[in-house]
Amino acid sequence: MPHNPTPASHAASSAPRIRDWSLSWQIGAVGLGTVFLALASYIEVPMVPVPVTMQTFAVTLIGAVYGWRLGAATIVAWLVEGAIGLPVLSGGAAGAHHFVGPTAGYLFSFPVVGALTGWLAERGWNGNRWLAFASMLLGNALCLVLGAAWLSVAIGIEQAIVHGVTPFLIGGALKSALAAITLKLMTRAQK
Repeated sequence: MPHNPTPASHAASSAPRIRDWSLSWQIGAVGLGTVFLALASYIEVPMVPVPVTMQTFAVTLIGAVYGWRLGAATIVAWLVEGAIGLPVLSGGAAGAHHFVGPTAGYLFSFPVVGALTGWLAERGWNGNRWLAFASMLLGNALCLVLGAAWLSVAIGIEQAIVHGVTPFLIGGALKSALAAITLKLMTRAQK
């Protein structure tokens, strides 16, 4: 069914419209999204206690492309895959123990981050490169805040900021820019 955008959603209509696809195509999109997230998880720089990965790039992009509901559902599906033992988490890790360890806050933040970028995209934040970048940046910041909050329970707030936020600030900004550029290229390719 074609979507007739209202003036308020006109900017959002320039983005990919996966949420308007049939249920079977959306299920396929979820599957492809979990594969994309798994591949992004394999791109990592090992650090202790939290590695640098391309996961937030994938999470914010999936949210922006899929919309908040389907984006969050895709990310939850990927987390379930990791929890049941599929090697889809950082560096091919798997298992439920990752959801209680030092990186659990980041993992649990991912569906929220995807929902945030998807929600903003549905309100036109992906129709402008600066708003798209701001959306991705907000998503990365939210991930760091929630992840560090969990990490602080184990190592204290100061150490959580030192080890769970500071090393990721530049990378988060770069991944936000890359996600915004990728979104723009995807939108341009659709036209």
